[in-house]
Amino acid sequence: GFMDIVPYTGTGTAMTVTHGLTVAPEMLFIKSRAFANWLWFYTGGSGMTFAIPLDGGTNNGVDASYTILTSAPTATEFAISTLTWINSSTVDYIAFLFASVDGVSKVGSYSGNGSTQNIDCGFSGGARFILIKHCGTGRPMFIWNSERGIVAGNDPSISLISTAAEVTTNDYIDPHSAGFTVNVGDGSNSTDINKSGKTYVFLAIA
Repeated sequence: GFMDIVPYTGTGTAMTVTHGLTVAPEMLFIKSRAFANWLWFYTGGSGMTFAIPLDGGTNNGVDASYTILTSAPTATEFAISTLTWINSSTVDYIAFLFASVDGVSKVGSYSGNGSTQNIDCGFSGGARFILIKHCGTGRPMFIWNSERGIVAGNDPSISLISTAAEVTTNDYIDPHSAGFTVNVGDGSNSTDINKSGKTYVFLAIA
């Protein structure tokens, strides 16, 4: 009940898409099989919407002009708007849905403190996959996983809005028994996961 993958075909009119997650999704990634752009929707907090271009452009922050969902998702379906990137007539799409499950996965947000802080996900043994996104324009979305290494030192990371190779020379995060630790404070946009007063969303998997 923490992840589902749903293919659907757009109609060009507002529609609902059935899913099998069994709980309301908290984070959705939607990708057209014809267009370059991904859209990301996070239902936590104030119901923020995100547009994430694969070309690494700057239009990848919270953008209220993108109406992605027309109502709150439920345990059986999500309702999408007529936005071209997610619902063009006869175009095929694929949606990735995520939700929080105790001890397995956590979708959430945190406020940066400019230093170091532990993000408690309620896990036993820490997170093995971590995705973090700053809620501002022009900020990357980073992922880490235990196969590449999540250690008390440099942790290889990949930016999902760039085609660049993984970065292996930075200690952005550290292991934490109940989730993960974020280290980078007031860095540049390229290292932005914990700036003081800024909001971040994350997906963690145990």
